[in-house]
Amino acid sequence: VIKALEELKTMGFVIDYNLQEKAIMDYPDSYQIVHIYRYEGDSNPDDEAIVYVIKSNSGEKGVFVAGFSANSESEAAKVLNELKKDKLSTHQLSRLLQSQFAMTLNKAGNN
Repeated sequence: VIKALEELKTMGFVIDYNLQEKAIMDYPDSYQIVHIYRYEGDSNPDDEAIVYVIKSNSGEKGVFVAGFSANSESEAAKVLNELKKDKLSTHQLSRLLQSQFAMTLNKAGNN
């Protein structure tokens, strides 16, 4: 999970939406799920996690990390689960990530 979060940060997904659970619950239509990563623990189901990659309607990009077991799911995670039905297609995600990566390379080349 940490490696994914670090990689997403380099692509501009820097907001920690876990700190904004209330906003997600109050205004779910203001957020779009770009991608979902699911991580399973090797031996313990409690080690499972979901990383929601989110973009707000105002353009802010970030992540929300939730436990995967039924007893660890927060109210915001339940809202995000409903939103995932509207997430971008794999092709759209690929294009978004490619453009983000190209912008990162351009910035690195200009320094």
